[in-house]
Amino acid sequence: MDFEKLVVWQRSKCLAVQIYSEFAECGDFGFKDQITRSALSVPSNIAEGMERRSAKEKAYFLWIAKASCGELRTQIFIGCDIAYIARPLAENWITETRELSKMLCGLINKISD
Repeated sequence: MDFEKLVVWQRSKCLAVQIYSEFAECGDFGFKDQITRSALSVPSNIAEGMERRSAKEKAYFLWIAKASCGELRTQIFIGCDIAYIARPLAENWITETRELSKMLCGLINKISD
């Protein structure tokens, strides 16, 4: 299956683009680097995993993507608390990361069967 056809990859890529755009002008390079790296890690690890040969390898990278999703959600919470991210946008992104995590669990379970 082409990873580009996976809704979870498409949505996580869109989220990464949104986060990169939102932080393009951010002067806090440490925070900007962390949040953009974790956002980029989600679709990147989905792609890497789906390009692997065995189900075990695929699942391994999908678990990494799920972990990066949790890391990203934490950074969104913090970004909101320190007023780097407006609350409505943060709530939207938090909801999206929760949904992506659930989708990744479903995909991992499907691959692991």
